Amino acid sequence: MLVRLQIENFALIDDLDLSFGSGLNVLTGETGAGKSIVLDAVDLVLGGKASRRAIRTGADRAQVQAWFNVAPPGEAESAIACSRQLLLGKRGCRSKYRLNGKSASQREIQQLRQRLVEIAAQGQAIQLAQTPHQRRLLDLYGGEKLLKDRDHVGQEYDALQRLRARLQDLQKLEEQRSQQEQLWRYQWEELSRAQLTHPQELQDLEAEAQRLNHVVELQQQSYRLYQTLYDHDGETAAADLLGHAETLLQDMVSYDKELTPLLNLVGEALVRVQEAGEQINRYGDELEADPGRLQEVETRLGQLKQICRKYGPSLAEAIERRESLQQQLNDLENGEKSRDEVEQRCQEQQQRLHQSCQRLRQRRQQAAHQLEARLIAALQPLAMENLKFQVELSPTQANRWGSDRVRFLFSANPGEPLEPLGDIASGGEMSRFLLALKACFSEVDPVGTLIFDEIDVGVSGRVANTIAETLYRLSRHHQVLCVTHQPLVAAMADHHFQVVKQAVSGGETARTRIEVRSLNSDQRRQELAQLVSGQRQGDIDSAATQDAANAFADSLLSRAERLRQELSTVRR
Repeated sequence: MLVRLQIENFALIDDLDLSFGSGLNVLTGETGAGKSIVLDAVDLVLGGKASRRAIRTGADRAQVQAWFNVAPPGEAESAIACSRQLLLGKRGCRSKYRLNGKSASQREIQQLRQRLVEIAAQGQAIQLAQTPHQRRLLDLYGGEKLLKDRDHVGQEYDALQRLRARLQDLQKLEEQRSQQEQLWRYQWEELSRAQLTHPQELQDLEAEAQRLNHVVELQQQSYRLYQTLYDHDGETAAADLLGHAETLLQDMVSYDKELTPLLNLVGEALVRVQEAGEQINRYGDELEADPGRLQEVETRLGQLKQICRKYGPSLAEAIERRESLQQQLNDLENGEKSRDEVEQRCQEQQQRLHQSCQRLRQRRQQAAHQLEARLIAALQPLAMENLKFQVELSPTQANRWGSDRVRFLFSANPGEPLEPLGDIASGGEMSRFLLALKACFSEVDPVGTLIFDEIDVGVSGRVANTIAETLYRLSRHHQVLCVTHQPLVAAMADHHFQVVKQAVSGGETARTRIEVRSLNSDQRRQELAQLVSGQRQGDIDSAATQDAANAFADSLLSRAERLRQELSTVRR
């Protein structure tokens, strides 16, 4: 959900820092106060369109930052921070995006937007007008079985693509056969003659060559080391010194038993030095020059290094190249047979994909009929009694999502034909359509925050009451932000914000700025009274009118509290 929104020099807002809560958040204020600008800022930071007019007059840059908590309810917070800076230039404005403090592209931000926020604003077709999104919504509504069938289609499609790629490779091999076969066979024969068996052979031979080239030095040094450790005619060896130390400690232990561990350590050291001396003596005795073996090693090293230069750079890569050449030669020899086999497998896989797409289409048709009925039932109470709605499935070329093109067709007026939803629905109709759609999807939709801009324009009474109830139900599963003029809707809010536009003196001229205030219970009562009367407290003509507005505001709050309790009881 959207936790915090910070705005600087955007439109009429010079500096604003807002914190939102879970549930239903409403923004109210006089017409033209700038309520929609707050929602526009959310759209902007998540990749929406921007122009130089978005930057506050007199400023050369604007910035919007938003913080989201994406953790499921009841789990530890997991925050995502998005920011967008607009910089004014000679050719308009350019944007800089950041995600969790690091530079990001607009595409990355827009992809993230799909699971963070969905905006239904006047004049915006948003995602709902996009046919891929309509298909995703239909599949989501179809439930687990439909999604499982869709995943199976994806697997069948991927298998077909792999076969097609294999077939294409075989066809290319046939075209290149006359040119490549001679070269590949020469390379394979050269690698085969080299009898490459182990990737480490080169390193092993280099180590053996190093030893064979220094046999004399190794013999001399091993003899000197033997003398130093064990047997030295002219000087005292390490074993003699340790033996003497052991004798001294034995005498000392007879007087002080606490030295026994030290005696044991010296004894162990003497044994180990004697063993080391014997081993180095054997090593020196066994060393002998072998010019014949050295020649063999150096010849083999030269052969392997040449192979690595041509087919490496490593011996492992040369071995892999030999195996690859073997496969390519086999493909050339059996090319026609292999191609026929793969073509047959492609045809069989194409048929399996077609059958899977047909099963998926049947699932989608069932889900489409159910969604049509449920959406019409949800939309009719929202002042859309005469609407027609249809989910159209038309065939298209198979892909990993199936072979259906899904379109939402809509008509709000009697006698008018069904047209694509995004082409003919007004902003208000689109908002209410999304409201009804979200009511159908409330428990399974992954989007965390839903935003509605003046969804209740032009409605009153029963319709406004239905909108208020629907928004509240949605807010139990999503965070909802809503700009409203309806006191019935505002009274249902969990968090209420008042948007005020005012002129501020500054030098010779006054500047217009927007403020947003989080209202406490008394301030909410006053704001609702103003929404009822259409006048600010100080402008109301009479005390009787003021009292009536206040009384009606109190009744709205009481009614909202009762309705919340009823809806919570039904939910449980």
